Amino acid sequence: MITSATVILNLKNVDLSDEQFYQLCQDNQNWQLERTTKGELIIMPPVGGVSGNREADLNGSLWLWNRQTQLGRVFSSSTIFRLPNGGNRSPDVGWVTNERWQSLTPEEQEKFPPLSPDFVIELRSRTDSLTQLQEKMQEYLNSGLRLGWLINPQAQQVEIYRPNQTFEIVQLPANLSGENVLPGFVLDLPIF
Repeated sequence: MITSATVILNLKNVDLSDEQFYQLCQDNQNWQLERTTKGELIIMPPVGGVSGNREADLNGSLWLWNRQTQLGRVFSSSTIFRLPNGGNRSPDVGWVTNERWQSLTPEEQEKFPPLSPDFVIELRSRTDSLTQLQEKMQEYLNSGLRLGWLINPQAQQVEIYRPNQTFEIVQLPANLSGENVLPGFVLDLPIF
């Protein structure tokens, strides 16, 4: 049975290796799984049409910019990153510089890449906990994220995350800049 609620299992006393987590995900491909740095296994339901369409638009915008600049690699929400500070996380949209991507072995590229994206977008869906998404953004920052956007349609705002800074809140509609991480990338976000 598929539900619309996120399920969180406490695994901090279970010694689940990276390889075992990878195999767990391979054996349960109908489920979106993540593992937090606190030792929690998160089982997320699929998103609905509105969130799926918004996510595709965001991914497409970044993909088009990257296609023109050839500065890195764009990843969908199906990609799990094995974060250096622990956790296995899957951003709605992720981007990694070519240099960092090419430093990985073919096996590391094929499985869950052992790095934090340089840039992520998290899109809060109707059923997502804002606190859990904010914690997820902090996990990315603690693992090397250079820029992140948490888009919150429910509050009509975006939280912008940068290293060693408190997140900045921008109200929608907004023009978001990729700053020095994604030079020349601008995302026009309407009111949702």
